[in-house]
Amino acid sequence: MVETKTLKNGIRIIVKRMEGLLSVTMGILVGTGAAFETDREDGISHFIEHMQFKGTPTRTAFEISDAFDALGSQVNAFTGKDLTCYYCKSTSEHAKKSFELLSDLFLNATFPEEEMAREKGVVIEEINMDEDSPEDLCLDLLARAFFGKENYGRNILGPAENVSAFTREEMFAYKRERYCPENIVVSFAGNIGVAEAVALTEEYFGGMERTDFHDRPKKVSLRTDRLFKKKPIEQAHFAIGFPSVTRTDPAFPAVQVMNIILGGGMSSRLFKKVREELGLAYSVYSYSSNYAETGLLTVYAGVNPKKAERAAEAVLAVIKDFLRGDLSDEEFSRGREQLLSGTVFSQENTSSQMLLYGKEMLYKGEIYDFERRMAELSALTKEDVLSAIEGSFDFDRAAVATVGNLEKGVSL
Repeated sequence: MVETKTLKNGIRIIVKRMEGLLSVTMGILVGTGAAFETDREDGISHFIEHMQFKGTPTRTAFEISDAFDALGSQVNAFTGKDLTCYYCKSTSEHAKKSFELLSDLFLNATFPEEEMAREKGVVIEEINMDEDSPEDLCLDLLARAFFGKENYGRNILGPAENVSAFTREEMFAYKRERYCPENIVVSFAGNIGVAEAVALTEEYFGGMERTDFHDRPKKVSLRTDRLFKKKPIEQAHFAIGFPSVTRTDPAFPAVQVMNIILGGGMSSRLFKKVREELGLAYSVYSYSSNYAETGLLTVYAGVNPKKAERAAEAVLAVIKDFLRGDLSDEEFSRGREQLLSGTVFSQENTSSQMLLYGKEMLYKGEIYDFERRMAELSALTKEDVLSAIEGSFDFDRAAVATVGNLEKGVSL
């Protein structure tokens, strides 16, 4: 059973009742993230997410974490390109108290100066850690090569100099503009009654004032840059990005199946050819990032620097072979079944359901329809996937990123 309600102030509530369970996941989703930031704000969505846990008028940072632990509840948050989410998972018995704690840190964070100073150091170390993770660095570099320096090209963490300079006033100003009732969805999934979930949201969020929210425009322009970062590390890392479909495009399910066949697992073409047959990479895969305005299909490999060009040639050969259209019935069936089973598996996980239903409501203003999704996937044909392959690999519009101890980046 799924029900929704919109509060008078514009906050949307969605509840997925999952009877027979003993737990519930509760999430607060905000339609903001790195893609909405200005140059000066770059990294502020992520830093605010950290600081939300650092104290309210009635609880210190330690008291917040201690209160969740005392209930046996799990709490966390994450920031993406166009979404920030705060969530907790608790037993149904402790749902009310857990939601009160989650609401307190979300609504009443005070951003104490001493906590800000400490957390700036923590986030800067996170930035340093990202710099020391060449796979993440390569994928961030690809986003920059494909989208440029703005919007979806931004690194979620932001630059260290920005983080060091953020002020409380800037953070509260950003929250006033972006953390608005009309830009928030509260999502419940698990063993909780609809009436209880709505009452909890009314109690803690009903007092937020409606703001006549206006979203920031995102001017997305795709690029074909080749970016290279020389780094004295043992492996070389490269990624190729191709334009892909939006998340509302009718071809999206076919692109998902196509991606599974190309690089979505150990039975994929990239894995079998580049790793298993040629031994040129330990890690090689592909994935699709799909947004409101556009999408990015990424192919990544981590390789021996001495074999970087050969590995790139092998990856390109797999893609070009893919474009020939010799897709077997067995490959198509296996890819579709993997997507179907993943969709079914997610129905049994309260955290997955909270996020799935919450994002559908936040992004589209709709209730996620599991039956329709299964019908769409079941109706996919091999011809649909062949069409997705044909439209997904325009080398004239591709971007490339390379990180490693090389003299230059890999070439297409």
